Amino acid sequence: MKKLQILGTGCPKCKKLAENAEAAAKALGIEYTIEKVTDINKIMAFGVMMTPALAVDGQVKVVGKVPGPDEIKAFLA
Repeated sequence: MKKLQILGTGCPKCKKLAENAEAAAKALGIEYTIEKVTDINKIMAFGVMMTPALAVDGQVKVVGKVPGPDEIKAFLA
């Protein structure tokens, strides 16, 4: 099971990133959980200084932008 973490404070871009990540996981037919990390200290613990960011299984894959579902699929495959 993949663990998808959306790092951000809940802004519209963060919500869009969560939607795109969920769409990518569903399209690939993989099992996943989505966790929204909104605590600034936890976000900084990932080494992330710009949000939104996406971490897959604890590894940061994207910072400061909202990739589309197709781009996210590459991180999940």
